[in-house]
Amino acid sequence: MNNSLKMSLAEREAFLADIHVGVVSIGREDKAPLTVPIWYDYALGGKVWMITGASSLKAAVLASTDQISLVAQTEAPPYKYVSVSGKYTTRDVAEGELEAMAIRYLGEDQGHAYAKAASAGNDFVVEFEPTSWLTVDYSKM
Repeated sequence: MNNSLKMSLAEREAFLADIHVGVVSIGREDKAPLTVPIWYDYALGGKVWMITGASSLKAAVLASTDQISLVAQTEAPPYKYVSVSGKYTTRDVAEGELEAMAIRYLGEDQGHAYAKAASAGNDFVVEFEPTSWLTVDYSKM
């Protein structure tokens, strides 16, 4: 890959912090990785975090590994992507986090409605500090 297409530290962090539907990938022993879209959030210099249900396939697959990857990308030219991976941890969903995530992706009105309707009782947060970064920005061509 042409190094001139790589994003700088500031560019990659800003891109990851922007709103994109992420694609999370979790390794499995006897199958291809589980790779599914997911809402996520990231603050500059911090951790990537997402919310998932305790009874979800993601939760079941996470139980067998300590690694996770996520890619965020643009859907139109000039194409850009940031792919990050690292060791994850889990924790309970803090008050307001589900609503904040829903508002991030759906806007104020729909976000509040989604959070009110969603059952967060068995959800948990998966978070990781990116230790590996892969980036491309084709606008640099």
